[in-house]
Amino acid sequence: MAEDRLQLDHLGVAVRDLESQLATYQALGLTVAHQEHIAQDEVAVAFVPFVGGRFEFLAPTADSSPVARFLDKRGPGLHHVALTVTRLAETLERLAALGVRLIDQTPRQGAEGSQVAFIHPSATGGVLLELVQRPEGSS
Repeated sequence: MAEDRLQLDHLGVAVRDLESQLATYQALGLTVAHQEHIAQDEVAVAFVPFVGGRFEFLAPTADSSPVARFLDKRGPGLHHVALTVTRLAETLERLAALGVRLIDQTPRQGAEGSQVAFIHPSATGGVLLELVQRPEGSS
């Protein structure tokens, strides 16, 4: 099995107020490429591309949201680093077989029609790492 060639997909940034944060980045000349609400994660997201990657701003839509708990514990800031993979299920199986601690054992629905899974920060030097498999034909 060929290994995935990982590349940066996005940097996830937890914020309390999505619109006010977007205004700051728009003042830098960046534009919002996509916004959506992910009901199962109780979060509103906005993607803002820059040369070499994208920011994904995450704002909780409920107090029970994982992002709300993150904000309560750590405050706003970098939440996760996301890497693109081409075969997410196979990658997760390989990591599990190697004993890597995973948050998600199987892929789940993410933003923009993607499939995602998270690797526990204890396995990655304290960084919450998201693996993203984008839908066929997307860039």
